[in-house]
Amino acid sequence: MEGMDTERFNDLLERAVADLGACPSAGLIAVGERTGLFAALRQGPATTAELARRSGTAERYVREWAGALTAGGYLTHDGGTYTLSPEQHVLLDPDGPVNLPAAAELCLAILRDTDRLERAFRTGEGIGWGEHDETLHAGVAAFYRPGYAQHLISGWLPALDGVTDRLRAGGSVADIGCGHGAATVLIAEAFPAATVTGFDAHPGSVAAATAAAAKAGVRAEFEVATAAGFPAPPDGGYDLVTIFDALHDLGDPLGAARRVRETLSDDGTWLIVEPLAGDRVEDNLHPLGRLFYGASTYLCVPHAISEGGAALGAQAGAARLTGLLAEAGFTDVRVVATTQTNLVLSAR
Repeated sequence: MEGMDTERFNDLLERAVADLGACPSAGLIAVGERTGLFAALRQGPATTAELARRSGTAERYVREWAGALTAGGYLTHDGGTYTLSPEQHVLLDPDGPVNLPAAAELCLAILRDTDRLERAFRTGEGIGWGEHDETLHAGVAAFYRPGYAQHLISGWLPALDGVTDRLRAGGSVADIGCGHGAATVLIAEAFPAATVTGFDAHPGSVAAATAAAAKAGVRAEFEVATAAGFPAPPDGGYDLVTIFDALHDLGDPLGAARRVRETLSDDGTWLIVEPLAGDRVEDNLHPLGRLFYGASTYLCVPHAISEGGAALGAQAGAARLTGLLAEAGFTDVRVVATTQTNLVLSAR
């Protein structure tokens, strides 16, 4: 084509090949976890025949699987033997800080909604959270849980003035948009004297969160309620309100922020955890930004539209979030932490 830069085209083609290769890789990572192939590799170096024997799988499939994931950098190959390097082991560990298998499952669940998303593009209609398959809800919970486990109790809550002391003494907590209760349960475990309640508009998630709390043996309650209409505690206000990676999903984030302000005690704190994002599109043109923009297109914006909202999107950025909180009446808004994936704000 006239005016085409061949070198730039080849660079773009290389990116496209990488993207197309990533699509089946997500499925193969999920298969590796489901069938026990990764667990078999953790036992030590193995040929594909040994991996098949350890995992009870068919060797011919394992051979192709191992080749694909080695080409993607997820396995190590040497003379017919496959291993996991320490870095690969950590990346693929379901109990590790990343939990790539859960992310792969989430990717597969998102892609199942492509036809529905196409209709939404054509009609402008929304897609409510409850309209997605339950595997997506579970995938989201598993994807976010490692980050919360790594940072919430040890870093984010201690960054809030006086909050941990109040919770140790028996303060009250509301976790809005709690989903499957991953963060809610962590708070209840760390502060057994506190009264911890999770609220979510999706009944299925409330049921899953209730089961998770029972399994963990913690004292936490869960109720079906919207972020703009969750109840205040019977006496006074909450010492801490939290929302994890959900404010941007709401159809009425301003209404939710105003409701939080109404239900907080006079010296209570709202902890807002959002995806890490810059304030301009130009600030988010990198792999993490691509991931968040993509997930936002499939999940966050459609849900907000389903609630009649204009949709903040997952890449809202600190300036827009701070402005929204100020409009809701919060006068002390600070960024208290950042991670590789999260922006953490405190509002009082």
